[in-house]
Amino acid sequence: MRKWTALRAAVAVAALILAGSSAVSVSELAPTAGAAPSAATALPAELVEAIGRDLHITPEQYLERAARAQQLGGYAAGFRTARPTEFSGAWLNNDGEAVVAVTSPGAAEHAARDGFRTQLTAVSANDLEFAAGQMNSFIATLPDSVLAQINSVLIDVLNSQLVVDIANSPTGRLLNLPTVIGNVKVVLAPGGGGPVDPGPMGGDTYISAKAPLTDGAVTEIGVCSFGFNSVDAQGRAYNISAGHCDPNLTGGTATDGGAVYLPNLRDVRQSPQVGSFARATIGDPAHRNLDYSLIQFNDSVGNSPLVRPVVRGGNGTTLTVTGTADPVTGAPVCKSGQTSTFTCGVIVADSVATHLFSGEGDPLIVHGFASSACTLAGDSGGAIVSGTLAVGISSGSNSASAPSCTEANISLAPGGGTASLGIPIRDIVADIDSQSGGGIGSGIQVRTG
Repeated sequence: MRKWTALRAAVAVAALILAGSSAVSVSELAPTAGAAPSAATALPAELVEAIGRDLHITPEQYLERAARAQQLGGYAAGFRTARPTEFSGAWLNNDGEAVVAVTSPGAAEHAARDGFRTQLTAVSANDLEFAAGQMNSFIATLPDSVLAQINSVLIDVLNSQLVVDIANSPTGRLLNLPTVIGNVKVVLAPGGGGPVDPGPMGGDTYISAKAPLTDGAVTEIGVCSFGFNSVDAQGRAYNISAGHCDPNLTGGTATDGGAVYLPNLRDVRQSPQVGSFARATIGDPAHRNLDYSLIQFNDSVGNSPLVRPVVRGGNGTTLTVTGTADPVTGAPVCKSGQTSTFTCGVIVADSVATHLFSGEGDPLIVHGFASSACTLAGDSGGAIVSGTLAVGISSGSNSASAPSCTEANISLAPGGGTASLGIPIRDIVADIDSQSGGGIGSGIQVRTG
């Protein structure tokens, strides 16, 4: 898990704005199908505990809001196509109500008739995205000494503006760019309980290293989390994880087949190899500036959970993935990872561009979404779900070096709380397929139950 302090202020800004949003129409979105109370009883006990602890809502509310966010996302996509100059954004507010932002009273009346709360804003989403692109292009031209002071560019649809997070340093202050810091509710240490499948699955640990395990130093072994199990059109089995977990990633993209192992806790050097990185990328414009890896499994996984549509946190109970979803601001999310297990939060920005440097010192931009779910070192690549739908994988956080989410809560609260970067799963799948050339990863889909 990358320690990206760049995310802290960006998420704090978005969460603070989200908490203060208002609406001009009070129409309530009708309850969404798929959120029946009986569905909540199928959630893992560990996830139910995390939902109550981190989100302070019931499992039924969690599923209902997750489904509502996807209904809102579908409506917003159609609304934007029909009214490209009038659509400004869409999100769930703190009460779980769906809000559509527009630039004209006529568009507001249209959305209100369809059952949505509305908010008038000054700038359309198209114009905000164009401005963000221009800003990122400008930032990329700055000297490295200046670029290092700029953390991220966040699209704030609630207030029709860009928020540029810069370091509070002499150079950063000279840039005279806006930065806002607020407080965010963060998660506490996760619990456990329930039956445990001993086989490896999404959310569990894998290790990798540049050299064979029998040759290299133990300190050079990397630890990450499996994300979503997937399959391509030829029936080949994969897992989608984080790109920076590939130890052979020296530039923006690698296709050199670095080995992936299941850790043998008694003797790590004897860990069995279960696959290899078929592709890994981070911040490469040719791959949509994403951070992801495609792990191709070998025959040793057999019929293990690595070829089933399941994820879990650490040694906790499992969750069956039922489909994929887009990140929607305000949607509840929970992430699975080998270090912090199930933790939950909300999506506070569905479009974030994070500026960082590669291991070789080259400037990179990584695109994704921001959430307030706590993630720790080793959680990289782990699955992020909304309801039971796959939303993305964990990429980075500002709490990577914390020993626990409890410690992260205490130490980071004065600066805005924990913040995590997720990479949208639908963007990853689309990029893998488009880059496959009909070969590895062609027609790939996340496994669903």
